Amino acid sequence: MNSPAHDDEPQDVDGFRVAARTLIPAYEVWFTFDRSSGPGGQNVNKRSSRATLWFDVSASPSLTDRQKYLMRLRLKTRINKDGLLRMVASKHRTQIANRRTLEARFEEVVSEALIETVKRKTTKMPRAAKRKRIGDKRHRSRVKDSRRSPPPDDD
Repeated sequence: MNSPAHDDEPQDVDGFRVAARTLIPAYEVWFTFDRSSGPGGQNVNKRSSRATLWFDVSASPSLTDRQKYLMRLRLKTRINKDGLLRMVASKHRTQIANRRTLEARFEEVVSEALIETVKRKTTKMPRAAKRKRIGDKRHRSRVKDSRRSPPPDDD
């Protein structure tokens, strides 16, 4: 039966779109599979369903030096001493499902790590706002003073 890719079959991935102008080709990412402690019943002891995704951040020609720096900074708990990013999935019973989960999560995690934070531009407080704040403080002070009991007479 010649049908389009079925849900249980791996689809060819050209790459991972991690930023507007950055595509990490699929050949830069590799997977290993081993036995999982997750769901699968007795299948767990026979099949290697846990998927581990590996990506060499340091050696990737697809990333700029700035992007590599951001990834090392923001994903330091997932990157080992050799500069390899490691992600694991064992939620599903099949290799394919775990691999797909990892592919989606890899794209998401790397995309978030590469977002440049915009530095806040310091602004001066408007003069009118300053006047209002001081006026409010004076008013509050007068209200509190008016509640205070008068000092005792020492006659």
